Amino acid sequence: MNQNIILLIILFIGNVQLTFATKDNDLSFIKTQVDSTRIAELDQYWERLNRSVIEGDFETYKNCFHEDAVIVFASSSNKTSVPISTALSYWKEGFKNTKEGKIKVNVEFRFSQRIGNETTAHETGIFIYSSTDNNTKVTDTFIIPFEMLLVKRENNWYGMMEHQKPFATQEEWDDLK
Repeated sequence: MNQNIILLIILFIGNVQLTFATKDNDLSFIKTQVDSTRIAELDQYWERLNRSVIEGDFETYKNCFHEDAVIVFASSSNKTSVPISTALSYWKEGFKNTKEGKIKVNVEFRFSQRIGNETTAHETGIFIYSSTDNNTKVTDTFIIPFEMLLVKRENNWYGMMEHQKPFATQEEWDDLK
């Protein structure tokens, strides 16, 4: 009789552990699907942001950010943070010059970490930005590590906070291939 009770307890504990293991695996599968969907959506966000810079499309670039977004600049000696509206007012002339063909710009993003869920994301990486004048002379090149905090509202991703960190090296950029 005691042996039967012990056997039933062992079978019960084993069954409970198997159930928990199955549930954990199911959750892992669901999390992987959610992550894959989020990454695909964010890849589209970064492509839209990239294209807007290259084409000088100020309105599309502006619409990639939440109206209350903040930009943190830590790449120069004048470290500061500003509302997105202030940063956009600084950059608007560059977008206009790009759209008019006065300058040509390029930007590329690479990521070292991508964290989030269905409606929030924290992306870490490096972007490289360069511009050339009409004579194809490189006028600026910046390699900037960054962090971007994003939210998803009404099926669209918006930047809430961009933190541009001190400049990176070419080797650091190359490491993120």
